[in-house]
Amino acid sequence: MTNTKLSNSSPPTSTVGRSKPVTLPTEPERSLWQDDNVSVHYGDSLAQYSSWPAPKVIVSDGAYGVLGFEGDTSDHLDLPRWYEPHIEQWGLSATPSTTLWFWNSEIGWAAVHPVLELHGWRYVNCNIWNKGKRHIAGNVNTRKIRRFPVVTEVCVQYVREARLQGMTLKRWLLSEWKRTGLTLRRANEACEVKDAAVRKYLDQGHLWYFPPTEAFAKLADYANTHGRVEGRPYFSADGARPMTAAEWSKMRSEFNCPHGVTNVWDRGPLRAPERVTANGSRRAVHLNQKPLDLMDQIIRASSSEGDVVWEPFGGLFSACVAARAAGRRAFSSEIDSTYFQYGTARLSAGTQAQLF
Repeated sequence: MTNTKLSNSSPPTSTVGRSKPVTLPTEPERSLWQDDNVSVHYGDSLAQYSSWPAPKVIVSDGAYGVLGFEGDTSDHLDLPRWYEPHIEQWGLSATPSTTLWFWNSEIGWAAVHPVLELHGWRYVNCNIWNKGKRHIAGNVNTRKIRRFPVVTEVCVQYVREARLQGMTLKRWLLSEWKRTGLTLRRANEACEVKDAAVRKYLDQGHLWYFPPTEAFAKLADYANTHGRVEGRPYFSADGARPMTAAEWSKMRSEFNCPHGVTNVWDRGPLRAPERVTANGSRRAVHLNQKPLDLMDQIIRASSSEGDVVWEPFGGLFSACVAARAAGRRAFSSEIDSTYFQYGTARLSAGTQAQLF
């Protein structure tokens, strides 16, 4: 895959001076806030990626192309250029077990999707956050906007396309088995099944199935015992020894889906006390604060306790709050002084209500 960068001929629209619902006159007292599980920086995440440990999960909730904050773009057309430096760095730091959750509007995601693919992120699924009619409260002039009112956002799941010796995993598995000189049928014998090994693990179409660790171990052991001596080791990533079952398990992302959960998330817009507001008023500090239950859902679905979660565009650090509660380690940055101060106060207090 050739990572050809987008042209930088036209810079993103400036949003300097755009007002926010709440602006604090003070600057943060410190540029780093951390505890045993969370580390958040005041500044651009591009300056921090190289110092963060490899992520198991990346939760991206950045520009939407709606002039929502200083630095956001004026429409979706500038989003590919806005995101590309970050997407490139995510790819350099990610592993085959990394999952990316990309929050945006439908058109914003559609604009950025080609850049994600360009840098090695493979689309898995588009999840819809349905906020319901309460999001608009009936206060929409459809004659004027000439469309149905929008009450949704998307949270799109991507994974890294793992490759061995320049090949996708399904192509590599078949290539390694063919190197042994053994017939395809003997893969079934190796896995002690009637036909599942050939039909699933060595298939090259849409029916291909990632071999479970025990099946991979059986394939590797059989190949290295019965395959041509001159070709050994088989199923090796380094050419020196076969991959272990544990190493093979890290060649794809983790995913756990609770029973009954689908890709449509019916969840109303945030209300008090979770909504962070200013000075005891009803003014929301951040207009697009994400619900902790949805953040918790995607983090738990794609990681285990102790794993690393990145939140490149911190805002009020909702992913960090959810990650810490789920026993993960979280790293984030935020360039906006007001958001950083409210977000770190939220982390310090361990609450979601009024902080200033």
